[in-house]
This record gives sequence, structure tokens and C-alpha cells, in this order.
Amino acid sequence: MVQRVVGIDWSGRVDAAGQRRHIWAGVWTEDPRGKVSVRLEAGRTRAEIAEWLIEMAKETPRMVVGFDFCFSFPAWFVRDEHGVGSAPEFWRRVVDEGHAERWLMRGAEDRRFWGKPGVGHRGERPAEFSGEHLHRMLRATDIDCKIVAEIPEAERQARVKGITPKSVFQIGGSGSVGTASLRGFAVLLRLREAGFRVWPFDAPSLVGRDARPLVVEMYTRLNTGAVKKSNAAARAAYLLKKRREDAGYAALSRGVMQKARGGEDAFDALVSTMVMAERRETFARLPMPRDPLCGIEGWTWAPEV
Repeated sequence: MVQRVVGIDWSGRVDAAGQRRHIWAGVWTEDPRGKVSVRLEAGRTRAEIAEWLIEMAKETPRMVVGFDFCFSFPAWFVRDEHGVGSAPEFWRRVVDEGHAERWLMRGAEDRRFWGKPGVGHRGERPAEFSGEHLHRMLRATDIDCKIVAEIPEAERQARVKGITPKSVFQIGGSGSVGTASLRGFAVLLRLREAGFRVWPFDAPSLVGRDARPLVVEMYTRLNTGAVKKSNAAARAAYLLKKRREDAGYAALSRGVMQKARGGEDAFDALVSTMVMAERRETFARLPMPRDPLCGIEGWTWAPEV
């Protein structure tokens, strides 16, 4: 059995104060007697989150951690332009060669990183990723998740037109994920070097004496469902409904509920943690994808995908 689940709402903020404000973690723990506790907390930088997780894993190695950022880029960018055959190799290349901050700079030569107005960047999506070329800025899992999240069941055929998927190349603007992802690769690398398994690049190993903690990429919108998370009243209504209908939420402390009502980051962290905890038995059975491209692009864990 999984002993601990940690759902982390990530941030690409460059300043330490901003990271401590916006990175929230929900922590679900079951002790040997079966007693469950849930915490919801902030106050750590990205580097501090990595060390905190490593320390917790020493106590509870059967631990699953979910991050809400992209674990890689489209295969053509990783394999064809950077000459590496897996996402972990790509993280090492990005970290060792300082690509992340170079791509995020105003005035950067690579203008495919878009959404941040200024010299060298255009606020609008470049033509290379528009129209019939829209799919080039997306990984297969991005398309899959967006179709499930935004298109009705009757229309969930493999199509992109008519939806607004977010791309790891987008580094500014509403819903952008690129900055958080680029600054998250160093944390994934640190955790993997410390013995964590990162799915789907590594097979889960959550059972037996040699159990290892597991890291997965998640998409918070698939965890929360349709709710206006930026609206305090909507968050409060969502949590009240959950508290009335779900025994797990009914057992949460007032302090945890108050924090989750207080901001979108905390809300996402708590709801994602609760969704993952409810499905904790499934993580040990996560399959290794048959498509070799998943070893390059990664795949998003989601409750219903």
C-alpha cells in the first residue's frame, strides 16, 4: 500500500519569495495503524521542495508525488534538435547547458518560446505553431488531456481544432506552463538521482523491501473538474459540496479547508492530493507505455484517462 501521497501545485516564479508563496503541497499520510492525516502547506522554494521530498521518502518510501508541469517537450524538439533519446537525458542537457534560463530570457534567439512580450519574444503564438501546424507545439499527452477536459464525450475523437491547448513552449500569459516546466527539470533530475522513479520513464517500484518513491506528471484540471478556481466563492462551494459527499473531505481539518478556500494554488494542491490518494492503489500497477515516444515526451497521469 502507498503510505503517502503528495500533490504539488508548482510555480515557475524566479524569485524565492514568489516560489514560497505560490508552491503549495498537499500531503496525505496513512500511519501503520491505518490513521490518515492531511496537511496543506507552502513556504518552500523549488530546491527546498526537492530536499523535503527526499527526506520524507526516507521515512515513507512507498510515496507518490504529483507535479503539475510538463515533464518534457514534443519528441521532434527533444530527439531531432537536441539529439537525445529520453526525457531524463533531456533534463540533464537543459540543466548542464543552461538552456532553461536562456530560453526564458527576453531577447532570446529562439522565438518559438512565446507568450512573454518584449524584445525577442512575441506575445502571440508564432506561425510555426498555428493553424495546421498547431500540433507541433504539443506532446501527444497534451492533446489527449485537453480533449478529455474540454470536449464532450460524443466529440472526443482525436482532433485539435476548436480547443485551446497549452504548450510547454508558452512561457507567458494565462495558463502558461513552459516556465514552470523548464525550471522543474532540475528538480526531477535531483529526485531521480536520489532514487525516485519518474513515470513513465521508470517503472513503478512501490512494493517490497526495495520500494522506491514514485513521481508522476498530473494535470490539475482533470483532478478538479469544471470549477472556476480563481473565484473564491466557487472554490468554497466546491469544497463544501465535497465535504458533504466525500468522507475523505469530511475528515479534513478546518485549517486545511480554510487554506484551500483561500487561494487557487492551495485549492489545486489539496484537490489533486485527494484524487491521487483515493486512487493510490493504482500507482503500483502503472504500465510502461508501449509507444517509444512516451519515453521522450512523457505521459500525464490522470484519474480517468
